[in-house]
Amino acid sequence: MKIGARTQAVRYLFVVAAIAVITAVDFKLHVNHTTVALMFLVTVLLTSAYWGLRYAVVMAVGATAVFNFFFLPPVGTFTIADPQNWVALFAFLVTALVASNLAERARSEAEGAQQRRREVERLFGLSQRLLASENVLELLNALPKYVQETFSVGSVVVMAADHPTVYRSSLDAPFEESVLRSTLLRGEPITQGGVSYVPLRLGMRTVGALGVTGDELSRETLDALGSLAGLAIERARALEALSKNRAEQEHERLRTALLDSVTHEFRTPLTSIKASVTTLLSGGSLDEQGRRELLTVIDEETDRLNRLVGEAAEMAQLDSGMFKLDLQPHALEDALRPALEDAKASLEKHPVEVTAAPDLPKVRMDVQRIREVLMHLLENAGKYSDPGVPIKVTSEVKGDRLVTSVADRGPGIDSFEQSLIFEKFYRGQHQRYSAPGTGMGLAIAKVIVEAHGGTIGVVSQLGSGSVFSFSLPIEKAR
Repeated sequence: MKIGARTQAVRYLFVVAAIAVITAVDFKLHVNHTTVALMFLVTVLLTSAYWGLRYAVVMAVGATAVFNFFFLPPVGTFTIADPQNWVALFAFLVTALVASNLAERARSEAEGAQQRRREVERLFGLSQRLLASENVLELLNALPKYVQETFSVGSVVVMAADHPTVYRSSLDAPFEESVLRSTLLRGEPITQGGVSYVPLRLGMRTVGALGVTGDELSRETLDALGSLAGLAIERARALEALSKNRAEQEHERLRTALLDSVTHEFRTPLTSIKASVTTLLSGGSLDEQGRRELLTVIDEETDRLNRLVGEAAEMAQLDSGMFKLDLQPHALEDALRPALEDAKASLEKHPVEVTAAPDLPKVRMDVQRIREVLMHLLENAGKYSDPGVPIKVTSEVKGDRLVTSVADRGPGIDSFEQSLIFEKFYRGQHQRYSAPGTGMGLAIAKVIVEAHGGTIGVVSQLGSGSVFSFSLPIEKAR
C-alpha cells in the first residue's frame, strides 16, 4: 500500500520523538543499561511490525547512537572506554536490525495473505455475477464493468474469439487493440504501457483476451480472472446452444402435435361430409327425410370444420399478442348466459347448477373473450362427464378477485398432467381418444385470462372429477 510524503515525514518524526521520550524517561529514572536496551529493542520491533523496515532501521540506528551517548560510559560522548561495551553496542544494533527485518518479513507475509484473501473473495463475488448472465453478448457487455467494480481497477477491456468487437468499461479506456489481439492469438499474458493483458482460457483453448489498467493485480489473480471469465463465456455459449436446441425440439413437438391434432380432427368431419355428398350424388332412392339427414350432417360437420379453423387462427393471433381487449365493467352473468348457450350441444345431457351471489361486483372484462373462456370450460366438463352427472358453476369474491369455477365429475387428471393441459395441443393421456378435441381450448382460455390480469388453474383427483377455476381482478371503487 502506497503512502504519501506527508505521512512518511510524520512517521519519521514519531520515530525521533519515541527515541527522545524513552531516553528522557530512562535517563531521569536512572534505569540500568539492560532495561534501556530492551525498551529500545521492543520499540524497534513494533515500528517494523506496523510501519515497515525503513522506519525500523532509522529507529535502530538512532537508538544505538543515543544508547552510546547517554548510557555507556563515558556518558555525554560517543567514545566507548570499555571494549565489552563495544560488543554490547554492536550486539544491540545487530539484534535490532535482524529483529526488525524478521518483523518486516512477517508483516509483508501477513499483508500478502490478506491481499490474496481479498482477491479470492473478489473472484468469488465476480463469479456469482458472471453466473447470472446466460447470453454471450450480454455477458461481454457487462464483463468489463463487473471486473472494474469488483477489483477497483482503472478500466477494463475484453474481446472474445468469435466476437471481434472490443467491449470496454468506459469509452476512454486506454488500450492497444493490436496487443489485445496478439494476446488472444498467442494465448500469453502481456504487460505494456501500464496495461496488463491476459488471455481468457478454457483449459488449453483461448476464448478471448482481457486488458486491465489501474490498481496492479497479482499475476495469479490475473490468471484466475482469465480462467473465470473464459469459463463464464463458454457457459453462456453452452446455455445459448442448449436453449436453441430446446426451442427447436419444442418447435418440432408443437409442429408434430399440431399436425397430429389437425389431421385427426379434420379427417373426421371431412369423412362425414364426403360420405354424405357421395350418397347424394349417387342418385340412389332417398326420400325427403334421408336427404335432409345427410344435408344436416354436412351442415354440422361444416360448422365443426369452420370452428377448428377459427380456433387455430385465434391461437395464432393470441400467441402473437396482436389482439386488443375491449375492457368494460360487466357482471359475470353477461358472459355466463351466452356461454351456456354456446356449449349447449355438450351440456344437453347434463344438468347445470349455477351458484352465484346476487350482489357480485362487476369486473372490467372483454365480455366476448370471457364468454369464450367459460364456453371452453363448460364444453370440457360436458365432454368428459358421464351423461346425467350435474355440472356446477360457482362464482364468489376472494380478496380482490372474482373467482369462477366449473366442476365436473369426470375421470380426473393426473397430477403430473395438471400443468400440461394448458399447453397448446396437449391432451390428457386417457382423454385424447375418448372425446374429440384439438387441445387448443384451455390454451386459448389461459391466454385470455392472463391478458385480463387473472390466473387460471385446475384442482383434480383421478376418479373424482376436476374443478377448473379462473380469477379476474375486481376494479377498485374510486
